[in-house]
Amino acid sequence: MSLISDSIYAASPTTARGTATPLSSDPKGERIAYASGKSVFLRSIDNPAISKQYTQHTAQTTVARFSPSGFYVASGDVSGSVRVWDCAGEGATKGEYHIIAGRINDLAWDGDSQRIIAVGDGKERFGHCITADSGNSVGEISGHSSQINTVAIRQQRPLRAVTGSDDTSLVFYHGAPFKFNTSLRGQHNRFVFGSAFAPDGSVFASVGADKRIWLYDGKTGEAKGQIGEGEHTGSIFGISWSKDSKRFVTASADQTVRIWDPEAGKAVQSWRMGEEGVPSIPDQQVGVVWPSGRSDGLIISVDLEGNLNYLVDGNPKPSRVVRGHQKNITAVGISGTTLFTGSYEGRVLAWDTESGIADKVEGDSHSNYVAGITASDSKSEAEVFTVAWDDTLRSVSVPSKIFTGTAAQLKFQPKGIASTSDVVLVPSSDSIAVYSNGKQASSIPVKYAPTCIAAHGTKVAVGGDDKLVHVYTLAGTELTDAGIELRRATAPVSALSFSRTGEKLAVGANNGKIYAFETSGEWKLITDRWSAHTARVTCLAWDESEKYAASGSLDTNVMAWSVEDPGKRIKAVNAHKDGVTGVAWEKAGKIISAGGDASVKVWVQG
Repeated sequence: MSLISDSIYAASPTTARGTATPLSSDPKGERIAYASGKSVFLRSIDNPAISKQYTQHTAQTTVARFSPSGFYVASGDVSGSVRVWDCAGEGATKGEYHIIAGRINDLAWDGDSQRIIAVGDGKERFGHCITADSGNSVGEISGHSSQINTVAIRQQRPLRAVTGSDDTSLVFYHGAPFKFNTSLRGQHNRFVFGSAFAPDGSVFASVGADKRIWLYDGKTGEAKGQIGEGEHTGSIFGISWSKDSKRFVTASADQTVRIWDPEAGKAVQSWRMGEEGVPSIPDQQVGVVWPSGRSDGLIISVDLEGNLNYLVDGNPKPSRVVRGHQKNITAVGISGTTLFTGSYEGRVLAWDTESGIADKVEGDSHSNYVAGITASDSKSEAEVFTVAWDDTLRSVSVPSKIFTGTAAQLKFQPKGIASTSDVVLVPSSDSIAVYSNGKQASSIPVKYAPTCIAAHGTKVAVGGDDKLVHVYTLAGTELTDAGIELRRATAPVSALSFSRTGEKLAVGANNGKIYAFETSGEWKLITDRWSAHTARVTCLAWDESEKYAASGSLDTNVMAWSVEDPGKRIKAVNAHKDGVTGVAWEKAGKIISAGGDASVKVWVQG
């Protein structure tokens, strides 16, 4: 038996300041493709919780483009490799081609879905033209003295192509095979970041760090003129044409996205992200796509935080903002139907598990690695607590999704977090601190190095690098040693989880073994047969019935275990590239997992 993916809440596009982030849409306007981490995500535009993830790249991905046929995607990475793969079926790789000795910045398909030009930052050359099915050379990309940032191919015959570079020039090519024709100099005086042919092939446009937009003849490459001078006040990173070739859209670091009428030479619509008149680096727009095949005129832009902004003509604000993580998710906690995730750089998101849409937790957030998230079992108000390596403990109101109160300053780096009865427990390298109402109420020193913690009612379990689980009793805000040590693990303890009633405790270890105990009386062992993981167990969770437990591990797998039949398991192999870091159960018996690929996935038994 195996766990099958029910939905993927995809990671956000990977962005970097001063760099364009390419977005691509399929010919029907149903999905967008983008690079994130070492993966490429194909995401439904109308239902963002539905995604497909391609994980065959071994290096950081940089760009992904749908073929005009809609059956294939070409994607590039920082090692200079381009992969062509099937996006209509199971995602099988059609070919892998090493193009340049460095980062691939952009790539483009010809109108027949047969040829690909890939460009970037190489050593001997900055780009190459190949056939998609065999990787054979069908032209030379030359004429630049610095890295190439953008490439576009005319979709009609005669075939033409254009590249733009850090050397401030564009090069126009005739094909196929593609050969150098002319060098276009003088239009831009800084880096060229974007270029695009109109769908009818009559013109193409270029944009760059000098805030200029230039138009050229699509057949001859002759410069026709500049439009919109002075309107964008920041570098222009992205450009995309409407399907009727009458308008195009640009995205800029000045926080705006603008639609242009090239005939009139002026902007006909503008959106500004963030507050008017308030410069905001996260709101810089670094990529844009105008999906063809749609009747609603939707435009999607991406900002520096990786948020996808859905822009509709006539609406001054985004009609929808699709959020996600850019860095690996490091902590997970669930409260009702809201899943909270924290990532490496301190970003905390609240996901509605029914819609798969995330909201950013507003307020004074963490600035560093989120080390733990736990939901309070308090009856007064739904609350979630978070700790991070900025050495703070913070609380989040679940209904409003806002950090509340002032952060409690920890005097140590937290090793985890647990909460019970309005009390929060945070272990350090040599003690366990108890917090109440945002202040430290007590602390108990320990002679081992705590690695993880779990709590329920008056019971507190702490895992140690001494391979033991130490049991404590909590009375109010005072913690006392219960004198119980669970000695089953043969490696340092790495994960703990109490069941819903607190009657069972699951224990995970560094060697992949999992043990389950009854917590009443003598803390009797239920099973020690949950042992299919091949690396450190990072997270554990019990379902509502307490008959099943889920586990995640650095071995990339998610497993579900049965108390009644401990020899059986169901699993999701390679659930998360770079390891699983969090698991939780939804009420409907679904398992939610998160991991190093910055995505959240929902699993059902299949």
